[in-house]
Amino acid sequence: MKVQIHVSLKPGVLDPQGRAIHHALEGLGFTGVNDVRAGRLIELDVDESVTDEALDEMCRKLLANMVIENYRIERMGPKETV
Repeated sequence: MKVQIHVSLKPGVLDPQGRAIHHALEGLGFTGVNDVRAGRLIELDVDESVTDEALDEMCRKLLANMVIENYRIERMGPKETV
């Protein structure tokens, strides 16, 4: 099963990467962008037996810095075969 972990900075935490992206967009002539917050996406391929509690523990212990980041877990369904 494919699982996506979306990690983002908590509100109020400075985001230098987001600021750099915002500045670059302005430099390219894009207008109307008020703010940019950068995050990351972690994709896991896990067995069906992996529980939500186990995924939550993975995030809390390794995948997200709980002091400055939030995370969201999204189960995508069975792994696709080609």
